[in-house]
Amino acid sequence: MENFIKQAELIKDDIVSYRRTIHNNPEVGDKLPKTKAYVMDKLREMGYEPTEICESGIVATIQGNKPGKTFLLRADMDALPMKEETEFDFKSTNGCMHSCGHDMHTSMLLGAAKLLKQNQDQIEGTVKLVFQPDEEGFTGAKKMIKAGVLENPKVDAAMAMHVHSGTPSNVVLYGLGTSIAGCNRFRIVVKGTGCHGALPETGVDPINIAAHIYLSLQEIISREISSTKPSVLTIGKFAGGDAPNIIPEEVVMEGTIRSLDKEVGEFIFNRMNEIVTSTAKMFRGKAELIELSSVPPLANDTDLANELGNYVKDLVGEKAVVSFEGGGMGSEDFASYSYEVPSVYFMLGAGTKQENPLYGLPMHNNKVVFNEDIMVTGAAMHAYCAIQWLKNNK
Repeated sequence: MENFIKQAELIKDDIVSYRRTIHNNPEVGDKLPKTKAYVMDKLREMGYEPTEICESGIVATIQGNKPGKTFLLRADMDALPMKEETEFDFKSTNGCMHSCGHDMHTSMLLGAAKLLKQNQDQIEGTVKLVFQPDEEGFTGAKKMIKAGVLENPKVDAAMAMHVHSGTPSNVVLYGLGTSIAGCNRFRIVVKGTGCHGALPETGVDPINIAAHIYLSLQEIISREISSTKPSVLTIGKFAGGDAPNIIPEEVVMEGTIRSLDKEVGEFIFNRMNEIVTSTAKMFRGKAELIELSSVPPLANDTDLANELGNYVKDLVGEKAVVSFEGGGMGSEDFASYSYEVPSVYFMLGAGTKQENPLYGLPMHNNKVVFNEDIMVTGAAMHAYCAIQWLKNNK
């Protein structure tokens, strides 16, 4: 329906304003005081009655005149703890940055909220708008589900989207089945006995133990997992010691396991635990593997994905919508919704270097720039897909 794109174009200035305000004031984690206050104020201005069902987790609903099912639209609101290095006058200066585009996700859903108000007579049932904290820490979705986001009214289907740097603007991608990896975040604490660097025999060297653990863990992927089952084990933090002539008491490593198969992820974690504890024991120390957070692989409901994909084609044209099988190794905590209700996760192209030399950098880069024009498409997609799905699924 070109009509929805045209309506979204008319509120583009509002959507861009939402985005720049949120971008200028990024907040990290599960407590987002400024962001939640801003989002709730904007929803109230539109005539909604938003509620905070858990810390920084916002829900607002809109019903049409006719009864029907409930369709959930979700956006994440949290930023990343990194310094922004773009040149915009609305760039963040507080040491955090919306380098994953969650400011755009929130703004597109606020735009959709406005479009849904304008088209309330077309809603046959209920649309539930969800603004979620801490996607990056993988706790936000779980907390909102625990707080009852899928109840009162009970949700029948759910949709979310992510802006995708490096994909041409307004090209829409979606996976069929499992399309985004699950992830376990972990910490390994290795304990030894500190001593003088000249007398290592009087202590137990945790750096030596940690080095053996680090190397051994990579053997799980190369020798114990089938090459047809994608999985990645990465240690991105390795910290121990303060002086060159002192063997420290402790070393801490942190990292992630990613896989497209939940059972493979569990196997890797269990094998890690065996390797960590036995390696430490072998070298006279102790070590512990701690799970910090986790998210399962994200599974799109294939029938729902194709149905919503067809609605998106009404908006952007047949050639601009691409479905695929298989998946990438990034992770997304919308996955938790996909295990409770039929769900679809779209990716919306946010620009390539060919379009603009500033576009196309990877997400989580401190200079990443997204094309703001695509937010019109995103807002229209949310509103139109919700209305059409409710119409066609009594």
